[in-house]
Amino acid sequence: MPPKGAATHARLIDEAMTQVTVRGLAAVSLQDVAGAAGVSKSAVLKHFQSKEALQGELVDTMIERFTEAVWRPAEPLTPGRERLDRIFQGELDWIDGEDRPGGCPLKAAAIELDEQPGPLRDTLKTSQQRWAKVLKREFRALNPNADDAALEVLVFQFKGIVLAYGHSRRLLDDETARAQATAAYRMLVASAPHA
Repeated sequence: MPPKGAATHARLIDEAMTQVTVRGLAAVSLQDVAGAAGVSKSAVLKHFQSKEALQGELVDTMIERFTEAVWRPAEPLTPGRERLDRIFQGELDWIDGEDRPGGCPLKAAAIELDEQPGPLRDTLKTSQQRWAKVLKREFRALNPNADDAALEVLVFQFKGIVLAYGHSRRLLDDETARAQATAAYRMLVASAPHA
């Protein structure tokens, strides 16, 4: 794709992502993206042959952006507590979404797609399962003697704290949400059995 075309493509994805975080994946149309980006619908169709193609690329982009925002800064750190601390703060920052009007697009898409079989749900499910394995590996580094069941409970609790933070922060406008989530996370890692 020529540089100008690549720049337009990226702009269209950014605009669609902004709309998804506020309105949901299914509610965003090619016409909406075209109007917000100041181009014709036919121009959008040159980049995405259908709404389904746009949605597929959006889900892939959400996963890539989450990885860059949350995992990449943690990756060079020491496995275990140091990485988990950075991952946790990264997840909260991602939910805060300073670069977009809505919260976490992955959580929004997960709620929207949880009972809708198809390729979008499959892609999202696979990415979330991979992320759970990353978290489990980091909890294993923190708790080398823990069995799989105990590690899976820790991952479940971690995800629960992150989800509760998003709910309190974004829906309830709770200004204490980050402090509460951080306290809950510290209790979680402190209570985890150590070697």
